Order: sequence, then C-alpha cells, then structure tokens
Amino acid sequence: ALADQFRAAGGRIAIAQVTGLALQGDNVSIQTTGEPLTADKVVLAAGAFSHRIAATLGERIPLETERGYNTTLPPDALDLRCQITFGGHGFVISRLSTGIRVGGAVELGGLSLPPNYKRSEAMLRKAKIFLPGLKTDGGSKWMGFRPSLPDSLPAIGRSRASPHVVYAFGHGHLGLTQSAGTARLVADLLTDVSPAIDLTAFTPQRF
Repeated sequence: ALADQFRAAGGRIAIAQVTGLALQGDNVSIQTTGEPLTADKVVLAAGAFSHRIAATLGERIPLETERGYNTTLPPDALDLRCQITFGGHGFVISRLSTGIRVGGAVELGGLSLPPNYKRSEAMLRKAKIFLPGLKTDGGSKWMGFRPSLPDSLPAIGRSRASPHVVYAFGHGHLGLTQSAGTARLVADLLTDVSPAIDLTAFTPQRF
C-alpha cells in the first residue's frame, strides 16, 4: 500500500545493488551493479551495509552487526496467547501468522561469517525447559543483522561529505520501533525544516 501511494505521488522504485555514492556538483550519483542513478538528495538507510556505502564518500562509521537468530515453529507448537520475554536468558517467544517464533541472541560476527545455528538450537532447548509443552520439531531457522553503533544510538543526520546525503541507520534492536520517528526527522532534514528534537546526540560525525 505504501509503495502504491509512493508511485501515485510520482515516485519510482528501482531495485538494484548499490555499491557506492559519488558527488556530482549539487547532485549525488548512486553507483549500482547496473546503471547508475542520479538524485538531488539521497537518504542512506541500508542497515548493516550502510557504513560500506558511507565509506565511498570518505566517511568512517564504526558500524557493527549484532547478529540475531530465531526459529519459527509450526502454529501448533504451543498454545501461546501472548508474547513471553525471557529477559535474563536473552530470548523471546511470539506468535506470528506463520507460527511460533523463538528468537533473540546477540553475536558480533560481522557480515561475512556463515550463520551459527547452534545459537538457535540453544534457545530452543532453553525454551523447552521453561515450557515443557513446546514442540520443537519442524522449525525453520533464520539469522539476521542488527546494525549497531558503539554508543547504541543511531546515526541520523547529514553526511560530512555533502548536505545532500542524509544518514539514517544504526538502530540496533529497535529499527522497526524507531522507524516512524526517524522518518519524520529525515523528512525535516530533507526539506530544511528544523527537527522537533535536537539531533546532536545522533550526528554521524560524533565518532
């Protein structure tokens, strides 16, 4: 629905692998594995890969990935009525439309190492101890990247290289939670409106 509204307002969605950014006067060239794109303003919000793209503008952002794991079990794995958080053990059990998900963990493994699904298996074993009725067979495992910065705050602000490039990444475990607020701040920066909050703590140049 959001994509349809974007297109209806004159937007165009291009699917490509971005390899870098280059400044061309007042414009920004978006380098891809295919044809380059050109824009007068760019928002860099590429999650765990954002620092690699920022590096092509000469900026060093100390972004690391907190790799997380989960296993989605069949819907009948547990009669779960609400989410259960095991804070002292680092995992959560939730009901989704696709089944019962057991997920959590933090692994500082970068972008290149293969997944270590022993972490998923360890969470299942713990969950079974707390919930003996949990059926742990037939699940699908997954690993994803949480883009995180050393002070646990995201990078929201203009690039040092150009005011036409705005950064919005590094939200760690709270990407979805903070997405709408970040979008509002980014929109203000793009339209030269004073943001509703002081962005000093989030400036990409703080490192």
